[in-house]
Parts: sequence; C-alpha cells; structure tokens
Amino acid sequence: MGHHKHIQKLSAAGLLISLGIIYGDIGTSPLYVFKAIIGDRLITQDLILGGLSCIVWTLTLQTTIKYVIITLQADNKGEGGIFSLFSLVKRKAKWLIIPAMVGGAALLADGIMTPAVTVSAAIEGLGLIYHDLPTVPIVLAIIIFLFGLQQFGTSLVGKAFGPIMWLWFTMIAVLGFVHIMELPVILKAINPYYAYHILTTNPEAFLIIGAVFLCTTGAEALYSDLGHCGRSNIRISWIYVKICLILNYMGQGVWLWNLQGKHLGDVNPFYHLMPDWFLIYGIAIATVAAAIASQALISGSFTLIAEAVRLNLWPKVKINYPSEQKGQLYVPSMNWILMVGCIIVVLIFQKSVNMEAAYGLSITVAMLMTTILVSVFLLRKKVPRYLIGIFLLIYGVIELTFLAGNAAKILHGGWFTLILGITLFSVMWTWHNGRRIRNRYMKFVDIQDFYQLIKNISADASIAKYSSNLVYLTSANFNSEIESSVIYSIIQKHPKRADVYWLLHVDVTDEPYTLEYEVDQMIPGKLIRIDFRLGFRVEQRVNALFRKVVEELVQSGEIDITSKYESLKAQKIPGDFRFVVLEKIISNSNSLKFIERVTMSYHRILKLLSISEKRGFGLDSSFVTVEKVPLIVDIPDPIVMKRIK
Repeated sequence: MGHHKHIQKLSAAGLLISLGIIYGDIGTSPLYVFKAIIGDRLITQDLILGGLSCIVWTLTLQTTIKYVIITLQADNKGEGGIFSLFSLVKRKAKWLIIPAMVGGAALLADGIMTPAVTVSAAIEGLGLIYHDLPTVPIVLAIIIFLFGLQQFGTSLVGKAFGPIMWLWFTMIAVLGFVHIMELPVILKAINPYYAYHILTTNPEAFLIIGAVFLCTTGAEALYSDLGHCGRSNIRISWIYVKICLILNYMGQGVWLWNLQGKHLGDVNPFYHLMPDWFLIYGIAIATVAAAIASQALISGSFTLIAEAVRLNLWPKVKINYPSEQKGQLYVPSMNWILMVGCIIVVLIFQKSVNMEAAYGLSITVAMLMTTILVSVFLLRKKVPRYLIGIFLLIYGVIELTFLAGNAAKILHGGWFTLILGITLFSVMWTWHNGRRIRNRYMKFVDIQDFYQLIKNISADASIAKYSSNLVYLTSANFNSEIESSVIYSIIQKHPKRADVYWLLHVDVTDEPYTLEYEVDQMIPGKLIRIDFRLGFRVEQRVNALFRKVVEELVQSGEIDITSKYESLKAQKIPGDFRFVVLEKIISNSNSLKFIERVTMSYHRILKLLSISEKRGFGLDSSFVTVEKVPLIVDIPDPIVMKRIK
C-alpha cells in the first residue's frame, strides 16, 4: 500500500507510469480519427480546418476540462471509475443504480471494440510496404496472443509500457511538427470559429461530429485509472500528451492540405507523415502502442467486473491474482468473452474504417452516465446549484450532440455495439433485480427467541455432534435478526449439535479498501456473530478472513476453540470447523408479476453460469455443506379434505 501511495505522488516515475497505463486508447486515436473525419468526402480547406478545430476543442472541453479538471475531483479514497463514483453518490437516490449499470455496460462494450480498432489501424500501415497483404490474420494473431498473455499477469511487461508510450508520443509529435513547419498557417485551426463553421454549414455535420468524437474515446480511462497513478501525475502528464496529439493532428492536416479537391480513398494520413525509410519502424511502434492501448482496456474491464461482482451487479465469477502487483487481477470468463468479442468484430468488419462506425457509440453513453453521476457528486459536495446546472447544460448538450452523431452510424456498424451494450446491461439489471426479488421473500426472525434452544441443542448428547464449530453466512443486516432458513437448518433439518455456532455477515462499504470487522458474542462462547466491512475493491476471501479473526479472538482469550473430544482436548488440539451454505431457491409462482417471473428465469440461467457461493467467498470446499432451501412465495390455500370410511 505504501508503494502504491508513493506512485500516486507527483514524481518522474509516476508520470512515466501514467503514460504507460492511461493514455493508450486516447494516444493511439491519431491512427484513425482524421481518416474517419474525411471518409469518402471531397477534401476541402473547410473540412481540414473544421475537423482540426473540432478535435482541438473536443480534447479541451471534453478531456481536459470535464475529466482532467472536474471529474478527477471525484476520487473515492484515491480510486476512480464509474463504480467508485456510484459508491460515492448511491445514498443520494436509488435510481442512480441505472446510470452506473448503463455506464458499466458501455465501458465493457468499449473493451471489446478498442483492441480490434487500434490493432487493425496499426497493422493496416503494412499495406503501404507490402501491397495486397491480408492484415486480418495478423490482427487476429496479435489479439489472441494479447488475451492469452493475461493469465500470466502483465506486471513484467507493464514496466516497459511507460517508456514505450513516451517514445510513441514523442514520435507522433516530431512527425507532426516537421509537417507544421512546412505550413504554419495550419495552426489557425485552433480558432473555434472553424469548428462552428463546419458544424453549421456542412450537411454531413452529424457524421463528422461522430468521427471527431473518436479523438476523446480514452478520456474515461483517465478517471478509471486514477487509483493507479494519482491525480497530480495524470494532470501533468496530460499536458505533454495533449500537445503531442495536437501536433500530430495538425501535421496530418498539412499533409491533407495538398490533396484538396481529391478523395482520400483507403489512404491513412497518419502513415504518410513518415519518411519511407522510417515507415517499418513507425508501424512497429504503432503496433506496440496499439497493444498497450488494448492491454489498458482489458485490465480496466477486469477491474470493472471485480467491482460489479462485489457490488452485486454481476454474477459471481472466478477472479485470479496472477502477480503481486497491487490491483492486478485476471477474470478468466471476462477474458475469453472479450477475446471472442474482438475476434467477431475483426471477422465482421475486416478493416478499421468499417469498425469506426461501431466504435464510439458505447463510450458516448458511458460519458453521459458519468456526467449524471458527477453532477450528483458535486451536489453532495455543496457546489452551488447554478454551477452544477451550467456543468449539466454544457456537457449534456456536447455529449447528446456526440450521441446523435454516433447514432447516425447505427445502421453502418453501430448496431453491433448497441446489441453488445444491451446484452451486458441486461445481465447487470437481472442480477441486481433477481437478488432484490429473492430478498423480498426472505423471512427473518428474532434470534433472541432461539437462544435457549441453541444452548440446549449444543448440550444435548443424544444428538450426534455435527461439528465442533458450525459456521453460517447470513445476509441479516441487524444482530437482532436471522434468516428463518438458518434456524430451520440448525433445529429441524437434521438438528446440528456444535460446541460453537458462528454467524458471518459481509457488508460491502462505499470506500475501496476498507478491511474491518466487528464481533458480537450473542451467547458468550456459544453463538458468535462476526460482521466484516470490506471495501468494494477488497477480495472477499471469507475463509482466510474468518481464520484470522478466530486466531485474534483465541490470542485475546475471548474464545476457546479447543476440541471437546477427550482424546483431542488432552493434546489441546483445536476443534474442527464446518461451513453451511444455504442456497435459496425461489419457487415459480403466480404471485410474481410477469416481468419478475421473466427476471427470475434469466437470473436462474445466470446463476448456473456463475460460480457457487462457496467458491465466491473463498471457502474450502472440503469443509462446506450446501443445503438447498426453498423460498415459499405463495401462501397456499387451506386444503379441505373429506375423510371417508
């Protein structure tokens, strides 16, 4: 943790790490943005200057002011990202779960699109050297290699990311600057008049604005990676990155200046900034930069899913920690979903120019959702309402304009992102609501009513001892109550005699790295409840956490877990532990509304695909008993039967 905080402080190492982790997506945008703006339109002075002006002011208003200056203020104990932001504001209103889920689904969809677009755009540069070279197999090979690498962790390779991205940004800045020297007048595109002029006079303004938006697609990553680099490092490194990007875009503008009155065709302005002798080196650096951009999005998707699981917005999935590096995790199921998604994108769209239509739509939606959540955060921070109103108005108009521009692409490939986003959102919505419906029918009872009975069962030698220590996971938020199913399991479903009964409750906090616990000796030495308070970024290894708490209780003399069996007691050997996990099954019922029945059917399918509760909480399966408990929804009509002789 100390090393992590050290990296977050403003330092040369922190700045270099920021370049490697954060700017891959936004940094590789010069590979395809200007090509998308020009498209099959006739190249004119208005189009060049207007496109450049739109890029400069999008990077200024959207990336610099909204994200680097305003949104980075919304840090949750040093962590960023849409779910961190949601955790900060969720107590303000229940409906905020919707923008959080929509934004999360959109970011995951972006994680599928980005590797396909950036790697394709980089590899297509080889066509300038080797004509008619089929690039799709090369792109697929790189993508498969990239996703295959994830399971081993990227901490070793990650150390090289910073210097490589510094080389990339310096390269694109030098290439742009050399061309600007040939035509310095291109710098007048900084004047916002040219952006206003093209958007008000060009009949294809919406299509142009949809292409321009691609220059800021990585802005959301600035906020998501706040915890890895720290606010100061991001803000200072962004100055350098922004200058490099603008210089390169201006350089592409100069190259296009000489093509006025012509069509661009399949030509990519980015690669034509390079002298012939440098082309192969430039393509190699671009390909590595594209791989780094993809890596950042993949890692971001893993973090997003891990947070969603802990916030109960995603089915429980296996999460691995492949290296000692803080925050580095690997989600196998998500890795293969992303890989298959990327392969499908490449096979469907073939070229980066075709993918650009599908790209951008999801990230616009994510940015809109961030705007909503940030405005609630500013409200919570007591920022004057008129300033929040101005923020909402400006960014609402900008992002809705971008959304309209990207919506125009739906028929040309945007449909793919739309289907992707809706599918991912449906999983989050169903998992969240299915759990809510299930909890609605969960019956709780006053635990104090059963204290004497629990003592009696524990002392009843006529009942075979089930375990020395019997542990139940409970979702009861209050110490005074317990699920009736737990009482049913102890008393009626094969009475369970134990020396000590334990109740474990996990509460996920709004802060990222909380790691606290509270002990309540409900029946001293006989019935003990432990409440864990874990941050939404803390791995829920209940088995390990519980063992640690028991060790501390034994050391402090608060509990004696020595086995009560005479032969073991003489040797002071601790008693055995057994976990009982209650799997609650909701019956199909007419008292559920139609939409709720559909939700529960979908929820059951997702539950089959997710990992079990015992694996989700990191329990040792050799000490776990799973009991299925039905949740009765309908109160059945009284049965009237007639007895005959």
